[in-house]
Amino acid sequence: MAELVHALNRGVDKRRIFMDDHDHMRFAYGLFIFNDSKRVDIASLKAKGLTMSFSKRGAEERERLVDVHGWCLMGNHYHLLLSERVESGISMFLKKLNIGYAKYFNDRHRRSGTLFQGRTKQVRIEADSQFLHILNYIHLNPLDFLKECSDWREHRIAGMQIALAHLEQYRWSSFMDYCGHANFPTIITTGLFSDVFKDYRHEIRSYLEDTDIASLKELRIE
Repeated sequence: MAELVHALNRGVDKRRIFMDDHDHMRFAYGLFIFNDSKRVDIASLKAKGLTMSFSKRGAEERERLVDVHGWCLMGNHYHLLLSERVESGISMFLKKLNIGYAKYFNDRHRRSGTLFQGRTKQVRIEADSQFLHILNYIHLNPLDFLKECSDWREHRIAGMQIALAHLEQYRWSSFMDYCGHANFPTIITTGLFSDVFKDYRHEIRSYLEDTDIASLKELRIE
């Protein structure tokens, strides 16, 4: 199995890097279009905006640098779960993704300068204990937006149904695709975890109910 890496980066000074759904969509589009060993014409992409689709045909035409096994976009940061398809694929992909999004963001929001706080952090997922937790951890991050569930890392959730409903409606992650609801299927590769998590919605509920999430700091997954 290819080496699995949890990649995450934040806005400089913890600033927001996603201001609205248009920004979320543009980053998701970057996950698709920049996952290609061929050069991407940024000027052409800027001119076309979001009119190009995340099509299956477009996916087949790419020479992918990485497999994206999981992802989640938050207000001021992102999480990606990646493995390489070519040598140095992760580094090449992250460079293209970050540069492309930063140019788009600065142009749209009329700002200049660095957008991200630095090089994207990469944490290797080496142990079985890390593997069994990392996908769930990434997908649970949107609970930070709910007052009733914001203490989920301390294993305190006021309403389980509220939490699950929020995750199922939060479009800017791979959670929906893992639950069988096609969201951005041409971005994500679910096969690595399919044998482990047969019913992913049930898996997340069990994880929230039974796992001491606070102890995950010891696993070095972030």
